[in-house]
Amino acid sequence: MNERAALVTRTCRKYLVPTELMPDLFAGAERDFSVLEIGGRASFLYSSTYMDTPDLGTFHDHRQGRRLRYKVRTRTYVDTGTKMFEVKLKGARGITDKARIELPLEAPSDRLTPRTRGFLDRSLAGYRMEAPDKLLPAAVTDYRRSTVVSSCGRERVTVDTELVGYRGDRSVRMRPDVVLLEIKTRGGLTRTERSLHRLGLREVRFSKYAATLTSLEPGLRGNRWLRAMGHCLDLPEPVHDLRTGT
Repeated sequence: MNERAALVTRTCRKYLVPTELMPDLFAGAERDFSVLEIGGRASFLYSSTYMDTPDLGTFHDHRQGRRLRYKVRTRTYVDTGTKMFEVKLKGARGITDKARIELPLEAPSDRLTPRTRGFLDRSLAGYRMEAPDKLLPAAVTDYRRSTVVSSCGRERVTVDTELVGYRGDRSVRMRPDVVLLEIKTRGGLTRTERSLHRLGLREVRFSKYAATLTSLEPGLRGNRWLRAMGHCLDLPEPVHDLRTGT
């Protein structure tokens, strides 16, 4: 699968899909698509810690739609015990370029080390951007993901459920009747997107990181994501309500 659809440099389009439409969406897809399985599992837990400047500069760059922007995160693949430090760059033509390095599982997720600092500096220099002096943990997103890849390698579809975003002592979760699909491709409209359009679904503006901050940080404006957030997110709750049920 990695050989057929690495798609580290790509366009990415997002769709919010009612769970009851998922069987129709993927009906007959077994002829042209494969599902990622590791150790007999086809669904995996992810945890991403996003770092930002003290004034949330990368969030505001995204909110304002800056042509050149980036995100910094540490992503842990919980079920496989793998950790990656990632710099996700958005270029002038809307192309996403993700640079990453693997870290030891015990490496900190919420702060830069000399190694990750150097990697960040080099990654941003390639886009003629200067790395900020200071980055702090800004939000955490946990979710479950399945991955589907076309046999020709031109399309990768990630299926995200059970999303929970955390900032400070508050949290927000995605409703269980909605699935977040991300279509990653180097080309134009894909087969899956044509099926989505036939079902009456269109691309949405949604960012896990931005939605978490907009939901949980008082005073932040996130107009570009509010419509999608209203379709898929519950009201914020204290963290202990989600983690302990009390």
